[in-house]
Amino acid sequence: MQTINNIYAIYPELFEAEKKVADFVIANQNDVLEQTVSELAAATGTSVATVVRFCKKCGCTGFHQLKIQIAREMLDEAKEPLKGELSVNNMDNSLQIIMKNKIEEIEQTFKQIEGKVVADVIKKILTAKTVLFAAMGNTIPAAMDGAYKFNQLGITALSAPIWETQLALGRTLKENDVIIAISASGASRHLLELADIAISKGAIVVAITNHNKSPLAQKGDYHLTTATREILFIEKVSFTRIPALAIIEALFLLLLTEKQDAASNINGHEQLVAPDKI
Repeated sequence: MQTINNIYAIYPELFEAEKKVADFVIANQNDVLEQTVSELAAATGTSVATVVRFCKKCGCTGFHQLKIQIAREMLDEAKEPLKGELSVNNMDNSLQIIMKNKIEEIEQTFKQIEGKVVADVIKKILTAKTVLFAAMGNTIPAAMDGAYKFNQLGITALSAPIWETQLALGRTLKENDVIIAISASGASRHLLELADIAISKGAIVVAITNHNKSPLAQKGDYHLTTATREILFIEKVSFTRIPALAIIEALFLLLLTEKQDAASNINGHEQLVAPDKI
């Protein structure tokens, strides 16, 4: 559900009172449809002004539009709510909750992706001489994985865990090269700076973020939105890598079908590393 995806995406930036509204909406979507703005404010211990401000941060003009969007999306997709607390004392249930939420993240991520955008990104990657994967903090492993996968295909791809190295690599980009910048918030100053450098070089910027209105998404020539359900577990966690890794995996598989020598390049790579395996 796009509206719920938006709430999860903006959740870390919400004020505490707005988070109360967000928590209630996520957990009680059916009830929200029957409430007035005053009733929702009372149910969450907040104010009408807080509810309206929350709705606008979700991209709606007000509470009425928020209800319409939720109702429309619920008709398209009726799913059992994912409830319960994680506990090692109830391991089977905890693992089921984690599994369902991880599946939900991937499903919602792919439902948000526009096929035409992905097709255009594939074309840009295939014509680029170099692809740079950029990330900060928790998303660096996703960037490193992307570079490794693309190199297997025979595509020159670069990445680095050190910011200064990423910056240096960014300065080597040429016109029509591609930079794939991965950021949960889409607000990393370092990645925004790197995107500016890439733009100045005539490179194509592909942003992978949780929010299509984030600064990085706005700078990108293309944007691929990831969905997150992590606040169901720990509110302060910044990002789950699974949706970003899923997008990279999708790009890898699509490139495998489009690049004529991709299969032979992968086979050649496997032959090189085969002696290291038992």
